[in-house]
Formats: sequence, C-alpha cells, structure tokens
Amino acid sequence: MYPVSDAFLQAVQENTRRYYWTGEIKTKGGAVYPFSYEDIVKGSGYIAAQCCGSTEMELGTVYSAELGITLLSDIDRYTLEDAEVELFYHLRLADGAYETIPMGVFEVSEANRMVKCLELKAYDYMVRFEKDFSSFQSVGNCYDFMVLCSDACGVGLAQTREEISAFQNAEIRISIYEDNDIETYRDVLYYVGQLLGGFFFINREGRLELKRFGAETVAEVRQEHRYSSSVSDFMTRYTAVSSTNVVTETAEYYHLDPDDGLTMNLGANPFLQYGLEVTREEICMNILDALSAINYTPFDVETTGNPALDIGDVILLSGGQMDVSGTVGCITSRTVRIGGREKLKGVGKNPRLSAAKSKNDKNLTGILNRVDSNTIQMELFTNAKELMLGSSPRLAEQITFAVKKQTTVEFQGQIVVDVTPDNVQKRAPVSLAALIDALGRAGEIEDEFSAEWQESGLAVCDVAFEMDQETVRVHCPAETWTEGRHTLSLYYPIENVAENLVHDFRVYLTVTGGSGKVAVGGAIGCIRGFGLVGADIEWDGTIMVDETMENPVPFHSGMGVGAYEGAVGVDTETPKGIAFGEAFGSIAMGGFSAEMTDG
Repeated sequence: MYPVSDAFLQAVQENTRRYYWTGEIKTKGGAVYPFSYEDIVKGSGYIAAQCCGSTEMELGTVYSAELGITLLSDIDRYTLEDAEVELFYHLRLADGAYETIPMGVFEVSEANRMVKCLELKAYDYMVRFEKDFSSFQSVGNCYDFMVLCSDACGVGLAQTREEISAFQNAEIRISIYEDNDIETYRDVLYYVGQLLGGFFFINREGRLELKRFGAETVAEVRQEHRYSSSVSDFMTRYTAVSSTNVVTETAEYYHLDPDDGLTMNLGANPFLQYGLEVTREEICMNILDALSAINYTPFDVETTGNPALDIGDVILLSGGQMDVSGTVGCITSRTVRIGGREKLKGVGKNPRLSAAKSKNDKNLTGILNRVDSNTIQMELFTNAKELMLGSSPRLAEQITFAVKKQTTVEFQGQIVVDVTPDNVQKRAPVSLAALIDALGRAGEIEDEFSAEWQESGLAVCDVAFEMDQETVRVHCPAETWTEGRHTLSLYYPIENVAENLVHDFRVYLTVTGGSGKVAVGGAIGCIRGFGLVGADIEWDGTIMVDETMENPVPFHSGMGVGAYEGAVGVDTETPKGIAFGEAFGSIAMGGFSAEMTDG
C-alpha cells in the first residue's frame, strides 16, 4: 500500500468524498503538457495492474500496468511517441486540505486523434525489460542480476542491496550458463523473482520493486464500500513446490508435512539446473517457506475505491456474506476507473481439489513444461501377457497420459483375437417320404423324423471404454464372430481433456457365446494429440489387483457366486498395515438377488 496519512485513510472511508485527478505529458523533445480533471473525457480513463494470472497465484511475475485515457486536447499525436504520462490523485481531508498521491508513470505506446479528443494507450516501465538478453556466463546473487537488468534497460531499482538481502535465497550464488532458454531481461527478472519468493512490479515512481505475499492486512473493505462482491468458500494455501530438472529430466518435488495443499510449479528455472542437489533443495524449501504466508480467500469485488492500494496488498472484507471475523484476501489484480468505481480481484485454486491428487499429479506439471503443445505426440500400448476373454469384462488396453493444455485426443487400437464360439445344438425335421421319393420309391412310406446335430455358433464381443474410472455410455462397439482369428479395430475421440492432470484410458472386452484369446503383443493401441505426455509420468506407488474366480463359490440352499472382485491394500511404512477386502457380486436366490461383502 502506498504510504498515506491517517487522515487520508479516514477520508477515503467516508460515505462521500471530494477528489480530483490531474496529470501531465512529457515528450521526448522536452515539452510538458499538463492536464486537469476537466480535460479527461468522463468514463474514459482507467489504470489496470495485476501480479498473477486469471486463475491461480504465481511467483516471479513481471506484469506491466496499463493506462487508457481520452483527453480533450489538441496535442499533435505525432510528437507523443515514447512520451511519458504521469497521473495524480487528490483527496480532500477533514481539515479541508488536499493530499496528493502519484498513480504511476506510463510510456505512450499508441496515440489516436479524434475530432476534438486525443486517445492514449500507455504502459509502465516493465515493457523496457522486453529487451534481448545476451546469453553469456554470469555469476552473482539475486541483487547482482537485478542491477544487471536495471542498468541494461534504464529502469531504477526501488530497493537497496541491504533491503533485498533480508529475503531468503538473496545471498545464494547463482549462475547463468550459455545453455539456457532466457530470451529477454524480463525472463531474468521472472526467474530471480521466483528464487526470492515474490514478484516484480513498477511502483508509482517508475522504479522496479520486488514484493512478497504477506499475511498482515493493510486495509478493510466494509459492506457499505462494495457495490458487488463474490467470495469463494475455500482458502488458497500451498504446501509444496515442484521444479523441473532439465539435466535429469525429472520433476523435483519438495513439500511440507502434512502435504494437503496446493503445489506451486516453478517450471525449468535456469538458476536451479546446476549445483548440488542439497543446494537446490535448500532454495526450494526457502521458496516454500515464503509461500506459507499465502492463506487467502479468492474474491471479486467492485468498490468505491481506495487509490492507495497496490497489487499484492492483503485486505480484510467485512460485512454482508463474509465470515463473522471477516474474509482475508490478496489483491492480485485491480482496475481503477478515473472518476468511477474500482474493481479488485484475488485469485486462487481450491486445495481440497488438490488433496485428491497423487504426488504423481503434482510432479506432472514440471514434466509438461518440456512438452511442445503445438506438436502431436503419441503414447503407445502393447499387451505384455496373454489375455483370456470370456463372459466377465477383461482389461485389454490401458494408457496413462496427460496434456499441457485442454484439448481433444484420439484413441486408436487394434486387437487380434482367436475366437472359439460355443457349439450350438441344431434340430430340423426330415420327411422320410421325400427322402424315399428322391431315391425312386415314392408313395411307399409317409413317416417323418427329426435330425439333430451340433455346429459352431457365433460369439459376440462387446467393447467398453473407460476414461478416468467413468464408463463411456454413448459409444459401445460390438462385433459378432465365427470361429477363427479376427481383428478388432477401435477408435474413440476424447474431448475436453483437462490439462495438468494424469488421465487413465482403458479398454475392456467381454465375449459371450464363446471365448477368445489375445496373444502377447496382439493388442496394440495409442492415444495421440497435441502437447501429450505419458512415458515420463512416474509411478506413484498405486497397485491395482484384479482377480477372477473360475469356479463358483458354493453356498447352502443352492446359492452361488460366479465371480468376485478383490482389492488389496499394503502400507509399506507400517508392516502391520496389511489388509484384504472382498466385494462379491450379485448372488442369485430364486426370484431375487442380494449383495454380499466379506472384509
């Protein structure tokens, strides 16, 4: 929050307030054009800033703030290339005096002339860091790289070396080697910001400043100050970080105990690619310690406005639908309308959803960063054991995969099945008279008899697709086969596959009216799509056991169970934790059935 007086904070909380805006334009040629509140076209001016994306918290971000304004001015727009615009907010205090605070310094990127108006679009100094970075070896601490970027791009630093040294990881020696994917100085700041556990922004004086998420609230937004509000019913918090190690092509995972919150993905930070493993662990745990301050409720409110607030500020929302003690949230984006309302937003994901994920899911995001989302990848399956098919569904193919962004993928498979249909009894009447007539003895015998014999019947193969433990109901292929070898061709498009999650696709086969056999290597399949990854997904320790009983389990009174499913759970940390459970299928008893369990 920008430092203001207590009188300012009191005045901005009043039901009515008196204020005005002013500004000035400075051209590269040295000309200065001041403008007043009356020169601003009503409803045209805004300042928008953010420190996170639209859905979740982020570290190391380097977002630019944007200014849009339309002035009643006759300034020549061709003189405004790279001109600077400064804005100021003036609020009347209780004693009648006005307190002035700066609202930022912006560089004009676009100037459009209308009949009587000048329309400007401008951004703060963060865009200066979009300058090509020379790939060379460099060693230093975080502040050294901040100075490097500051000097190269002509933006002053808001903090001293002593102030930055108070942050964790600030004194660790880090290196940039020639083999890296850094393209601009903005990229350098992004990775340095991650190490320091914060984000960069351009402050109101036009200087580069690092800010970390905190726990202390700086202002209260009461119900009477809100036009509208939307608040989540959960709190965002982090208990783990994940970092991709490009050298070993693995995702390194560090967490707190208990690990029941969200995971912050650091991606492939070039400052974390070299050095001892213990050093990388220390850096990541320091980052996680900084993240522990995040305990915010996501919100979206429209308020009367407090121009002293900044992105990254923690506020208390009280009254209305808020909790009795209030709701604490962090401003991750804000839009200030000049002469109008102010919109504040705090983003975050639900940790309860993350708690249902395995450690394998949390490691996945770092792996996905190595995948090109614009290239088609393919994940393959081949059965490694012989499959015997019958009246009970048998798992024929299984492919585990993930995608970098939400997309549609395709499953294609081919299974060669040796089919043995059951023999069927055939019976047909035969006229002996017709037979005798055919032999030239017509009219002597008129008796008839039936002929019976057995022949090979038809076997029906039903296919069931299963995506993430949910059976696909809308498409259920089936084939009817005679005896011999047959090829089953399968295809299924999987739409709207969620990104950054491990997905499981399965194919089950059921053969009725006979049996089937799939030899080793007889079942092949693939899932193909853009930004696909599957082979790099590490095993998360889950063991799934399927067991089928060939002979029925006998019961008294003629009851029996044809098959059952079993689940075995093993706790590797506690040898005494071995458990076995069985779930029986339906048991036929006359005209009704019953479910039985044994555990």
